[in-house]
Amino acid sequence: MLAVLHRSVPDPRGWIRIDGDRTNPARHTAPAYPFDPPDSSELPRRLYPLEAEAAVAALAVMAEEWQSEPSPVRSRPDLNTVLADARTLLDRYGPTARYWTNATAAASDPAPDFVAAGLQGTGSHGFLTSEYLNGLDLLDDLGLIAVNDDEVGVFWSFGAY
Repeated sequence: MLAVLHRSVPDPRGWIRIDGDRTNPARHTAPAYPFDPPDSSELPRRLYPLEAEAAVAALAVMAEEWQSEPSPVRSRPDLNTVLADARTLLDRYGPTARYWTNATAAASDPAPDFVAAGLQGTGSHGFLTSEYLNGLDLLDDLGLIAVNDDEVGVFWSFGAY
């Protein structure tokens, strides 16, 4: 997972990676930008296991905007479509996939209701850089990690000013 955050490994299926920050000069200051990944010894304190349907819900709410969300996923008429799309993405990892999140709601419950909470109601352990680079201040994040025997998927949502 850390190698994915640092973008130091290719997709195991050879799929093209979408990396909008690839040429961002912020990478010279913070190579994993926008992340500041913790040491591996910190991961057990910052990540919590999720049940599969909670992982789907976490990914679905990443479709929301962090600031001034006009229509949270929970109130959208296409809620079932958004959930189906999230399920399709996670199906790549197969039925034996395991999931983790940095959302603190999962610390005591592996099936928090992310859809009801929405992004703004979901606290998390930050994996973001604290560097103020290129006029962008990163404030909030929600991450989902999917793991199977062959690969790791990292999905993240950022709130910024």
